[in-house]
Amino acid sequence: MCGIAGFWSPDQFSMGIARDTIKNMTSRLRHRGPDDSGHWLSDEYSVAFGHRRLSIIDLSSSGHQPMTVDKDHYVIVFNGEVYNHVELRRELETLGHKFTGRSDTEVVLKAYIHWGPDCVKRFNGMFVFAIFEKKRDNHPSKLFLARDRVGKKPLYYLHDNKGFWFGSELKAFGKGHKIDLLSLNYYLALGYIPHDHCIVKGFQKLQPAHAAELNLSDNTLRTWKYWSLPMNLPDNEASGEELADHSLSILEDSVRLRLRSDVPVGIFLSGGLDSSMVTAMAARVSSKPVKTFTITLPGSPLDESRHATKIAEYFETEHHVLPLRKPSLDLLDDFIPFIDEPLADSSILPTFLVSRMTADHLKVALGGDGGDELFGGYHHYQTSMSDQMRIGWIPGCLYKLAGNIASQLPAGIPGRNRISSLCGGPLQSMVWGGPYFDITLRRRLLQADVIDVLGSDINAPELSILSLISQGSDPVDSMTRSDFNSLLPDDYLVKVDRSSMAVSLEVRSPFLDYRLVEFSFEKIPSTWKLKGRECRRIQNIMAKKILPNDYELNRKQGFSIPMDEWLRAVVPSCLTKSSLNNVISEEYIASLIKGHQNGRTNGARLFSLMMLELSVQNIGLSV
Repeated sequence: MCGIAGFWSPDQFSMGIARDTIKNMTSRLRHRGPDDSGHWLSDEYSVAFGHRRLSIIDLSSSGHQPMTVDKDHYVIVFNGEVYNHVELRRELETLGHKFTGRSDTEVVLKAYIHWGPDCVKRFNGMFVFAIFEKKRDNHPSKLFLARDRVGKKPLYYLHDNKGFWFGSELKAFGKGHKIDLLSLNYYLALGYIPHDHCIVKGFQKLQPAHAAELNLSDNTLRTWKYWSLPMNLPDNEASGEELADHSLSILEDSVRLRLRSDVPVGIFLSGGLDSSMVTAMAARVSSKPVKTFTITLPGSPLDESRHATKIAEYFETEHHVLPLRKPSLDLLDDFIPFIDEPLADSSILPTFLVSRMTADHLKVALGGDGGDELFGGYHHYQTSMSDQMRIGWIPGCLYKLAGNIASQLPAGIPGRNRISSLCGGPLQSMVWGGPYFDITLRRRLLQADVIDVLGSDINAPELSILSLISQGSDPVDSMTRSDFNSLLPDDYLVKVDRSSMAVSLEVRSPFLDYRLVEFSFEKIPSTWKLKGRECRRIQNIMAKKILPNDYELNRKQGFSIPMDEWLRAVVPSCLTKSSLNNVISEEYIASLIKGHQNGRTNGARLFSLMMLELSVQNIGLSV
C-alpha cells in the first residue's frame, strides 16, 4: 500500500523545478508509505512520477518505485496489491518474460507490456497505477492509468490545457484551490462525494473499474469502464445450501490470497457477522495463530466488544482490545492532519483508532467490508421491503404530501426523516431520507446566491441515487446495486483508506474479491438475500457452517461511537467559526446546534459540517 503522484506538462520544466515539484507532491503523502520514496523524470523533464512505499511484498530494493524497464521505455507507479501476482508471474514467465524481483508491481508492469490495457481484467486485487509508455515508431508517448473494480484505492486528477496531474490524495496538489459547489451539494446530501465528482473545482476522481489513457502528442484523455456488475440471472433451482457452499468456497480462497504477505497480517474484528466470518476463514487457512483487533466503549450501550471476544476465544486468536475510556471529540485531534476530501461518516474515528492500534503490531489487516452489499445485510433494505408490504397500497400523491409536510419540520425532530423519506414511496426511501441534509434542509443551510448558482442541480444528489436504484431486476437487486456502486466505494472504502493510510496500515477486504461479487450479483436470487423479516439469508447459512452454534446471526455490529452524546457535551470551534460563511449560513448552523442541545438528533449533520470545515482548511479551499 502506497502513495503515488505524477504529472505531465506540455511546457517543459527545468530539471530542478520538475524534481522539486514531484518531491513536494510525494512528501505530502508520506503517511501512505513511510518505508521508501522514489522519483523519476523523463528525458525532457515533462513527465514526473513520485512514489511513497509501504513495503508488503518483496521488501528488498527490487520493489523500489517508480519502476522502469527497457531503458525507461516503460515506467510505473503502483498503489495497492494484486493478490494473484504469483499465478500471473508464472503465466508471464511461460510467455517469455523475465523478472528481477518478487514484487507484484513488476508483475503489473510486465502484464501491461504483454497484454496492454486489457491487463487490468486479469488482476484480482485493489489498485491504482499509472504507466508511462515512451514514444516508439508511429506510436506517441502516453500515460495509462487504472483503478480496481470496486474502488478500494483512490486517484484524483486534473486535466486541462496546461497538462495532467494525478495523486492518491488531494493534499498532494498543495493548497490554493476553489471549492466545487456541485460537489459540495452532493456532500451535504449524501455525506460523501460520489462518482467522478471532487470537492476541488476542476479536479476529478478516476471511477472504480475505469481506465484512462492520455495521448501526450495532443493532450487528449480517454476514459472507459472495463468491468461492470453482471445482470442478475440466477439459477432458481439452486438450493440455499448449494449457493452458500459455493460462496464459502470463493470466500475461503479470497482469504487465502489476501493472507499473502511478507509481513504479518491481522484482522479487524468488531464481532459482527462479516468480520467474524473473515476471522473464521483466516483461522481455517492460516498456518499461524490469527491476530485480531477491536475497540471497546466501557459503559456505553454501543459497546458490544464481548461478541468480538467470544469469536476470538472460539478461534483461539491473539486478541487485542483498545478501550476508549474518554467519551470526547478530542479523539478527532490526531486524525485532523489526514482529513482530505470531506467524509461525514463518523465511524471513520473508531476505524482510525483500531487502525492505529493494529499498526502498532503489524502492517496489514483484513476487514469485513462488502458483505452487506453482496448478501443484503443493511437494515434499510428490510425497512423498505417491509413498508412496501404494509403500506405500499397508499396512493403516491399521499406519500408525496406526507413527505413534503414532514420535510418542513425542524431538523432532528423524531420521525421527520422517516416520514419525509417516503415522499417517493417505500422503495425509494433510501433516496430521499438520508441522515444529513435533504433538499429542504439544504435550502435552509446554503446561502441564497449558492442556491441560485446550483439551480435545478440542487436535486442532483437524489436524482443520482434514484438512477442507480432503477438498474436492478427487482427492488432488492436494485438497492444492493445502488449501494455497491455509490455508498460502498465513495463512503465506506474511502473511510477505510483514509483512516488506515493515516497510520500506514494496509487493509484488505476478502468479501470484495471480484469472483464473489460476480457470483453474488449474478447467481444468488434476491429471495435468498432478503425474504420477509430475514435478511442476508445465504450469508446466515454460510455463517452456521463456520461460526459457533450460539452466534447471534440477527445482530449487526461495526465500530461506532456515541456522536450525538459527544456533540451535546461540547461544541467544537470549527462549527461556530466557519471559513465558508459566504456559502453556508452560520445562523442555520447555530440553530442546528441549539436544537441538538435541546434534545433533537443532529449529531450526524453537525459532524458532517465539522469534517467539511476541517477539509477546507487542510486542502486550502476558497469560494
